[in-house]
Amino acid sequence: MNADIDLMNTRTFHPLRVNGDAIHALALWLKANGSRQVRQVPDLRSVMNERYPVGLFTEDEVQALCDLMCS
Repeated sequence: MNADIDLMNTRTFHPLRVNGDAIHALALWLKANGSRQVRQVPDLRSVMNERYPVGLFTEDEVQALCDLMCS
């Protein structure tokens, strides 16, 4: 069969082990793309509409919650 392959003695690397070039490439990508979510202010009203069922909050309650989250 596969007598020349000894699976018990083959070394596998940890999935988190990466080289410096890969880390540098990731850092450059994050610098260009990763902070985009931080800069954009989420539309809290649409987040509430997506997350909670219609009719759970009154319009005044939604406004009060949005005001609280913005302050």
